[in-house]
Amino acid sequence: MRTGSVITLIIAILAVIVLSSSVFTVDETEQCIITQFGEPVGGPIQEAGLHFKLPFIQKVTFFPKQLLEWDGDPNQIPTADKKYIWVNTFARWRIQDPLKFYQSVNNELNAQTRLDDILDGVTRDLVTQHDLIELVRNTNRKMYAMGESEEDMVEITDVSPVEKGREVITRLILEKAREIVPQYGIELVDVQIKRINYIEDVRKKVYERMISERKRIAEKYRSEGQGERAKIEGMRSKDLQRIQSEAYRRAQEIMGEADAKAAKIYADAFNRDPEFYAFMQTLKTYKETLKQNSVIFLKTDSDFLKYLRKTRQQ
Repeated sequence: MRTGSVITLIIAILAVIVLSSSVFTVDETEQCIITQFGEPVGGPIQEAGLHFKLPFIQKVTFFPKQLLEWDGDPNQIPTADKKYIWVNTFARWRIQDPLKFYQSVNNELNAQTRLDDILDGVTRDLVTQHDLIELVRNTNRKMYAMGESEEDMVEITDVSPVEKGREVITRLILEKAREIVPQYGIELVDVQIKRINYIEDVRKKVYERMISERKRIAEKYRSEGQGERAKIEGMRSKDLQRIQSEAYRRAQEIMGEADAKAAKIYADAFNRDPEFYAFMQTLKTYKETLKQNSVIFLKTDSDFLKYLRKTRQQ
């Protein structure tokens, strides 16, 4: 009884192990192939659900169904008009045939390396066949550049016409690469140019030219500002001289009027009492001329001593 129960238990456990090794599920986002001793067996499995394989000797290799990303490294490429630029591209791809994918590149890392070679090569071929203007523009719409002020926009006229444009060239890259990748079980969905830039030496020269142009405009502004300052200072000096001249003339007029009024007052006072006026003027003269320790030599009959003599006589 005990021996039979143990055997039954062992058989049940082995059955579970065999069954679990024979059954596998495929998710909606997955696809797979079955390999036996490293070699594919049967076709790819791309339908989600429950599937079976031989236990222990067969292995399931899964691959994603969703879009995958490829981001290339920037490459230095000369254009048809001998402009050396850095071109950076990216792409989206998916595994279309898992069996062919496994047989050709085996895994995603090898697939990325293969895409590096294919997309970089196709991009280089097409870039070298076109001028730089074709890679940066899509249409022949008018181009404008900022002039000497933010509101001043200048139309750029010395630009070569665009025959294809960036969008068409990008589509050509995609079409040529699509012709190559199916042998690896890959479907290339999209390719885009992420960035285009001059190489370092050319970029420095472009920046230097831009800086030189900005400096020229700044110098023009400074020159115009200095001219305006000189004009304003000249007008200010002119107005100052005019104001000072008018003020001096007015002051002289007021002083003349005051002197005339004073003279008239003095004359009226002199006419009313000439003796008193003469007396006051003589006292004023005494005050202005006779100081402490002053020595004056006068004749005895001098008019200067007229009132002093009267005072002494009194």
